[in-house]
Order: sequence, then structure tokens, then C-alpha cells
Amino acid sequence: MRVGLVRAHAGPPGPSSTTTGTQQHVARVAAELSGRGHDVRVYERREDPELPDTTETDGYRLERVPVGPSTRAPTASLVPYVPEFGRWLIEHWSGEWAPDVVHGHFWIGGLAAASAVRETDIPVVQTFHSLGVEQLRHLGREYTGPGERIPLERALTRAVDLAVAQSTDEVNELTRMGLDRAAVTVVPAGVDIDRFTPDGDAEPRERRSRILSVGGLAPGHGQEDLIRALRLIGDAELVILGGPPADQVDQYGEARRLRELAAQTGVGEQVRLVGDVPHEQMPAWYRSADVVACTPRYAAAGRIPLEAMACGVPVVGYALGGIADTVVDEVTGRLVPAGDVRALGVTLRRLLSDDARRFAYGHAAVDRVRCSYTWERTGGALERVYERVVRLRRPDAEV
Repeated sequence: MRVGLVRAHAGPPGPSSTTTGTQQHVARVAAELSGRGHDVRVYERREDPELPDTTETDGYRLERVPVGPSTRAPTASLVPYVPEFGRWLIEHWSGEWAPDVVHGHFWIGGLAAASAVRETDIPVVQTFHSLGVEQLRHLGREYTGPGERIPLERALTRAVDLAVAQSTDEVNELTRMGLDRAAVTVVPAGVDIDRFTPDGDAEPRERRSRILSVGGLAPGHGQEDLIRALRLIGDAELVILGGPPADQVDQYGEARRLRELAAQTGVGEQVRLVGDVPHEQMPAWYRSADVVACTPRYAAAGRIPLEAMACGVPVVGYALGGIADTVVDEVTGRLVPAGDVRALGVTLRRLLSDDARRFAYGHAAVDRVRCSYTWERTGGALERVYERVVRLRRPDAEV
């Protein structure tokens, strides 16, 4: 099968960052599908004029589309270039190679993909990765997305054949936006179980218990809840990964706010802000923790808890989004009501004081990831999705 994967943004320059983003997700999907024998091409906007038009990597072809500014740009600034992106795709799919199915990623990539196949019989699948309406609901005034995102995402739901959600919460949100339930399926992201394992090096640590929080250093990621919960936990270290590079953390407004909160709460010496680290180092950081805490106000996918679980570390998280789907309460970790700082602190304190329970949760977590959340399973699920939409559009097609 010929598969076109469309995303708007190129991968970030330099080393990979703490968390897995849309670009890394698409690259891994492309490699997995290629390994299953499909002819895969990834299309992204050119953001570096020094790079070649085409690159062959991991069994698939990466095409850089020359639309918009030749530099990284805010998502909102790319909306005017969507029609041009779509026209470029139409032109390149009118020759000897045309996709059997197109898969858009994020809302800008999806708009370009839908624009390109509008007058063809090529089916389009869409993964939003996050939804503006859901972010707005959970983040309120701290939501920073462009104003046109939400109406454009609603329009996109009417233009796709099928939407791939990454959590049960996202399925519910998409149906509220107008998609028929039969046109939505859940395909969670996978985990590299060769890299994320319980065995291997661990980052150095103090003797006291370590709670690890991973994510962007920005309002809405819930680090303030963890800082407040420390008062109920006792002598434990809270290590926060993500955000700006380590040498710039002290200049970052959110970092200063969290440090001030920790000082006011009386736990200043228990909080450590590390900043961004290469994703390749994340297994060692997970292994160094007694518990990984996932407390964002919004979580479309459950990548961070899955990575932690693959390393044999129990997760305490808010019962929402991808966290609620991936963490099995009292089996691989604990789920607490979102925003309930007291329940969060009490749960963490009890788990940190119970070595046997953490050991049992960690073993169950590894089994759950290896059985249900490998990239091989993700690739197979997407393969079946593509076959389904191709048959719906072209019943006589060979897939």
C-alpha cells in the first residue's frame, strides 16, 4: 500500500527533546509501516533551506515541501499557506506515484492533506494529537492556541474519512464535535521497548525517595500541584524534567514561579528543575525514580506514563485522557481525581512507603506495555485502519 503521511512542521533541530512530539511520532509510524512492506512517504514543510528536497531514511522517503517561510514558524502563521501546501501535494500526486491513503497529523497537517485529496477518491485519515477545544476547556485563560484553530478543527472533522484518537476522552470529544462514532477509532502511540526497559543505567540520585515529573515547563502541566503535595509526602525529592535547556532554566518565567511557590510552601530544597534533556537519556531518568507523577490538566496521549511503565516504574497520575487509559489503577500505579492535591499527596506518600507494592506495580506495568503498547501493535492497527478506509472509498481496490 502507498501511504502519504502529512505534517506541517519539520522535526526540531539538534538533539531530540525530553518528550516525544508529533514529529517523532510520525517518523516512528513511517518506519514501522515501511518495515511492514508499505511504500511510505512523509511530507513536511521545509524549514531549513540547506536540507535536500528528499531524504531516504528508515525505509521511507521524507519530502520537504517548499511553502511558507524557510524557517521555523508559529503554527498560527502557517494557516495562510495551507492551500499552497495542498496544491503542491496535488501536483506531486498526479504523476507516477500517488497514495492509496493519506494520513494527516496535527490540525495544520490534516488541513493540507484534506485539501489535497478533496476532489479525488483517496481516503484521508486524521490524527489530531491534541484538540484546541479540549485544551481551552482545561487550561482556560492559559490556553495559547490561535483563535482559528478550533473552528478549523471542527471543519476538518467533516472532511476526513476516519479520525484516529489516542485516548477514550479524545473519542468522546471528537463525537461531541460532530464526528460519527463509527468514524473514530483509538490507536494509542507505541513505546520503544528495546530502549525503554527496566534494565540499564540510572541517573544518580540521593538516598531519599525520588518523584519524577516529565513534560513541558509551562502552566497546565501540573507541577504546581506536585509542589503543594510535597507537604503531605515528607522527605522526598521532586525532579522536574522538560522545558528550556538546562543552562537557561533560571531565566525562564515558569521556572521562577515554581521555585517561588516551592519556597512559599516550605519545600524549596526538595524541588529540582533539570530542564530539557535528550530523549535518549530518558530511560536512565525513569529508572532513577521511585514513582513517576503525571499531573497535567490535559493529556491527549499517554506517552510519558507508558515510557515510565516500560522501565518498570509505577505511575501516579490524574484520571484523565491518555493517562486514564494507560495506567490501570491499583495494578500498574494509581489514579487520582484531576486537581485533587490532597489525594495526590496522600497517594504518593503511601506508595513511596510501600516497597512491595511499588515492586508489584512496576512488574505489572512492564507486562502491560509489552503486551499492548508496542510500536509493532501501533503499526498493525494503523494498517487495518488504512485497509478499512480504502475499501470504503474503493471497494474493488487491492490492499
